[in-house]
Amino acid sequence: MLDLAQGKSIRLLVVESDEELVKQIYAYLEPLGYELDSASNGLLGWQRAATEAYDALLIGVMLPGMDGLTLCRRLRTESGSELPIIMMTSGESVENRVLCLNWGADDFLVKPFDFMEMEARIRAVVRRARIQHSSRVLRWAGLELDPQTHTAHCEGRPLHLRPICFTLLARLMRSAPGVVTRKELELEIYGDSPPDSDALRTHVHLLRKALEEAGRPVLKTVSHVGFRLENGEEK
Repeated sequence: MLDLAQGKSIRLLVVESDEELVKQIYAYLEPLGYELDSASNGLLGWQRAATEAYDALLIGVMLPGMDGLTLCRRLRTESGSELPIIMMTSGESVENRVLCLNWGADDFLVKPFDFMEMEARIRAVVRRARIQHSSRVLRWAGLELDPQTHTAHCEGRPLHLRPICFTLLARLMRSAPGVVTRKELELEIYGDSPPDSDALRTHVHLLRKALEEAGRPVLKTVSHVGFRLENGEEK
């Protein structure tokens, strides 16, 4: 049933210390086509959310190492993450819900919650985020990309890209400096019907060449995983 009339899967990070709840979430969402990762504590959740590419985060409030509210706030204030965040709370008080929203969450679920409602809320926050991202001007490491006018610039100079390379760069910029998997890039370009040949390699080569001519950033291959952008000034 995924996804959002766009043919894209949803990659979700679940940060929760209750192993049984995590198993139940996996059992419900994986058959629906979700790609799931999990972290059993706040510190691991911080590491994965800050370095890998996800469409949304599902975070428990009570976590070892770093509580969920602190994790949410750090993602917003320190890493500048705009990923949709849904908090899983144990209290039903209005104050508890307001606290989650004030610390940067987009929505919340009160335990125990219905998994059908959980999935609907995930889809809703991801849908809103994708609509916003599809029209927002992207900026990172000297690059500026405008999806509406289909123009790209590097340090103010025009960056001439073929349509597929433009789509690849937009996807990489939205996740930078996190890794975007080959499957995610193929879904971005081809939807659920990728070609039999390794056409992605050709488009990545063309994009890498264009960025090399511009001087930065650098398109790196992460062996056996995918690709990510690095600031060309970093050593």
